[in-house]
Amino acid sequence: MNIKTLLIVFTLFFVNTLKAQQNQSFAIGTENFELNGKPYVIRCGEMHFARIPKAEWRSRLKMAKAMGLNTVCAYLFWNMHENQKDQFTWSGQADAKTFCKMAQEEGLYVILRPGPYSCAEWEFGGFPWWLLKDKTIKLRTQHPYFLERSKKYLMAVGKELAPLQINKGGNILMVQVENEYGSYGNDKAYMNIIKSNLQEAGFTVPLFHCDG
Repeated sequence: MNIKTLLIVFTLFFVNTLKAQQNQSFAIGTENFELNGKPYVIRCGEMHFARIPKAEWRSRLKMAKAMGLNTVCAYLFWNMHENQKDQFTWSGQADAKTFCKMAQEEGLYVILRPGPYSCAEWEFGGFPWWLLKDKTIKLRTQHPYFLERSKKYLMAVGKELAPLQINKGGNILMVQVENEYGSYGNDKAYMNIIKSNLQEAGFTVPLFHCDG
């Protein structure tokens, strides 16, 4: 087999593999979760990668896989990614993209929980301190400044992580809207705005929310 033939074979293999990855799907069916059209049981464990030294991420993911998990659930903390206004960080402990890719390499899917409010016993629930410079702000409401800044944050999340959704060859199965909002308020319009912002940010996998 000459070099030209080898290149053709390699190219065809690469293209077919890429198509197979992009043709993957995840959906919420009437009775089951469905992965590529077939019933799927999610066995998920929480993994707050921001709290784990980056050098330990892979070993923790391997342990999760060894326990029988097929998915990890991961928070994003807004104040880690935008500690200073308009200065976004996606490296070091904040390197969410690498964490998701590493999980995929270890055979794990990811359920993403980007907030904008996270809780998780994290400082200020994940909100950046500088939001309070606006003395009129009301967090987790339709306050104009809060919506403006939380949307900008979610757009940055989408730019970084939307390409890693399962239907784009990645491993993100679902994305959570806000977090335990039912224990805080009942503004459905606010929740719909956050949902719409996530969709505008490029997330097309199923969106969900949980209440405490």
